[in-house]
Amino acid sequence: MNYENILVATENSIATITINRPTKLNALNSKTIEELHQAFESLEKNYDTRVIILTGSGEKAFVAGADIAEFAQFSVEEGAQLAAQGQEILFNFVENLKIPVIAAVNGFALGGGLELAMSCHIRVASENAKMGLPEVSLGVIPGYGGTQRLPQLIGKGRAMEMIMTAGMVGAEEAHRTGLVNHVVPQAEILEFCTGIAQKIMKNSPVAISKAIKAVNANFKDGENGYETEIKSFGKCFGTEDFKEGTTAFLEKRKAIFPGK
Repeated sequence: MNYENILVATENSIATITINRPTKLNALNSKTIEELHQAFESLEKNYDTRVIILTGSGEKAFVAGADIAEFAQFSVEEGAQLAAQGQEILFNFVENLKIPVIAAVNGFALGGGLELAMSCHIRVASENAKMGLPEVSLGVIPGYGGTQRLPQLIGKGRAMEMIMTAGMVGAEEAHRTGLVNHVVPQAEILEFCTGIAQKIMKNSPVAISKAIKAVNANFKDGENGYETEIKSFGKCFGTEDFKEGTTAFLEKRKAIFPGK
């Protein structure tokens, strides 16, 4: 599929999605959000895709925020719809994807950019990365899940400070607080993310998808994460991956998971 604002490439079952609006510092407009949804949805349906790496083009930005010009004149109703639709088709969609998504944060990740990185399952930052939620400086609040996911990752107090000051943190501070998993030189970020992807791919894709569901359940209202874990654990016993994994262990050989 041809896209206007993103690039998609797959090699050795690892897909890389690159947000490609360098003149806009890869800012998220409605077209880009829709294309990202289409790409993630297509890759999830592709049996050969095992891990997705998400990054931005150029050396300055992962995603420098939302495209403010697009919604500066919105009404109350239009603003609420903007947030609801964005969360549904992209941010929540990525968080609940069955395939692991690694964010390669290669520069600025601000506003919707940080919210997109936080919706991914793993985050790796380049040494020059800067992250923040500056929305209150525009008279609005984060609307793509930022007020929910940031406290989950770094704690309520730190999240309150970041949101209310509209300040940015550097890569090392983000790593110290748990906002990102790793910090690496910018030139090495995709190679490093590929290394994580290769480690993930040694394991059962079915079990990984169920683990994602179980972990996410703990943060959803009305869901009991322990119950979800129990049910998901039980369902694993009926999979070909479980049979192969346990058989390979007992036979002292490397498992070759069919992903079923």
